[in-house]
Amino acid sequence: MHFKLLSDRDLKAMDALLDSYGGPKEISEKIESMRNYETRKGIAAEKGYGDMLEKAEEHVQSFAKVEDFIEQNQVSVTKEGICTTQVSGFQGAKPTFDCIKRIAENGDVLFPTEMISVVGLTENYVYSGDLLAILAMAENILGASKFCTTNLLGTPLPEERFSRIEEITGEKFERRDLGNGLSQIILKNMGTAFGNLGGVEVGNNNHLVYLDGITRAALATGANFFLNPSWSTIVAVCYYAREIPNLSFKISMLLSTQNLIQLRMLLNIFKEYLRDNGTTPIYEINIGNAATAETFIQCFDEVQDSGLPISLAAHLRINPDLGLADFNWTESAHKVLDAGRNVTIKYESDGESRPYDTMEAYFLSDEERNELAAKIGDVIYHKCIRCDKDAKEIMKRGHETRFAKVSCRG
Repeated sequence: MHFKLLSDRDLKAMDALLDSYGGPKEISEKIESMRNYETRKGIAAEKGYGDMLEKAEEHVQSFAKVEDFIEQNQVSVTKEGICTTQVSGFQGAKPTFDCIKRIAENGDVLFPTEMISVVGLTENYVYSGDLLAILAMAENILGASKFCTTNLLGTPLPEERFSRIEEITGEKFERRDLGNGLSQIILKNMGTAFGNLGGVEVGNNNHLVYLDGITRAALATGANFFLNPSWSTIVAVCYYAREIPNLSFKISMLLSTQNLIQLRMLLNIFKEYLRDNGTTPIYEINIGNAATAETFIQCFDEVQDSGLPISLAAHLRINPDLGLADFNWTESAHKVLDAGRNVTIKYESDGESRPYDTMEAYFLSDEERNELAAKIGDVIYHKCIRCDKDAKEIMKRGHETRFAKVSCRG
C-alpha cells in the first residue's frame, strides 16, 4: 500500500498557481534575467540603492584573498573532506552593507560562500529595492555561491495577495484583518510575537501562500534559493519546482532532522517528485543541533548512496535563544572532515553574547531593522570573523575550504 503525499486537488491548485505566473519555463527565464548585475544595479539605483552598491564595489577591493593565506601558511590539500563556509543573519541591505564595510576595514577576513537571510517577505522588502540590493551585493559583488531568502508565513501582506491566491487555486486561507489593507495568516499553535517561529506551522493549505511568496520574490529580484519552514512546504516545492531548474531550497534544522530516521523521511519525500534528470529542488539539508559527528557521517553516507547531489550543513555556533547555551560543534566538524566527508559549517552566532545576536533580529519590522543596521551589521561581522578563524584552521588541517569569489583571485 502506498499513500500519495499530494492529492489531485493539491496538484491542481499548485498547477493553477504556476500557470498564473506564466508557467515553469517563463518563471525560470524571468528569474535568470533578474540575476544579471547590470539589471539589478539599474533597478536598485532607481529605488535609491545605487550609491550603496557602488560603495560596496569599492569596499570589496580591500578584501583578503585565500591564495595569500595559502602561500603565507604553506597550506595544501592533503585530505578528503571539503568544507563549505556559511553565515546566517544577513538581515537586509543596510546591515549587510555595514558588515561589508567593516570586513573591508579589517582586511584579513575570508568571506563565506553561502549567506542566509531570515527576513519576512513583506511588500516593502520585496518591492522597495531592499531584497534586490542585498542580492546584488551577495551574489554579484561578493560572488556568494548561494544566498538563501526566507518566506515566513506569519508575514503581514496586502489582502489582495490572499484574495488572488484564493481565486486562482479555489482554496481558502484563514487570516485576520490588520487594517490599512493588510491581512495575516492566523497561526494557532503558539501565540507568541514570533508567531511559531514565523511560519513553521503550515496549517490547512497555507503552503500555497508560501509558494506564492517565493514566486513573487523570485520574479521581482532573481532570488533563487529559499529556506523551507515545514514538512508540507518541502513536499510542495519538490513538486512545484520540478520544472524550474534554477529554483532550489534549503531545509532548516528547525524541522528536527536530528537523526537518520528523519533524514530517510526526507529522502522519501524527494523521491516522490524528482526532476526528469533525477535531481531534486532541495540543495541543502541543515542537520539539527542534536546530531553527533557520527550521526552526521551516517547521514552524509546515506545521501551519497541516494545519488542525490545534496549538501549537508551543521551549526558550529548558535545564538542563545536557538538552543543549548555555549553550543560548540567545532570538534565534531573536524571529526566529519577527517572521516573524509563534506560539511557546510554554519554560523548563527560567533559564540559570544551580543545585542541582536538573537532570533529577535529575525522578526524586526523593516523600519526597525534599518534603524538598527549598525548593530545587526556588527553581529554579522563577528560571525564572519568566527567563520574565517575556524575555516582557516580547517585549511591548515589539510582540507579544501570554499569561500565567496570575492575572497579568491581566480
